[in-house]
Amino acid sequence: MKYRNNVKRIREERLMSKAELARLAGVSPATIDRIERGEECRMETKRKILLALGFSLSEREQVFLN
Repeated sequence: MKYRNNVKRIREERLMSKAELARLAGVSPATIDRIERGEECRMETKRKILLALGFSLSEREQVFLN
């Protein structure tokens, strides 16, 4: 099952590379790649990505759609 999200769009709008987002979030670039392809990830990983992109936890629906 694919999980819809806006991680790639937001990352590109902010002119960030996958490696930069991964470093800020404390995850691997491969993890960012998997999430952008719509693969499943843990809630903790979603939290790290939200914060690295500058979103609050209450704004998670803007990034992770399902």
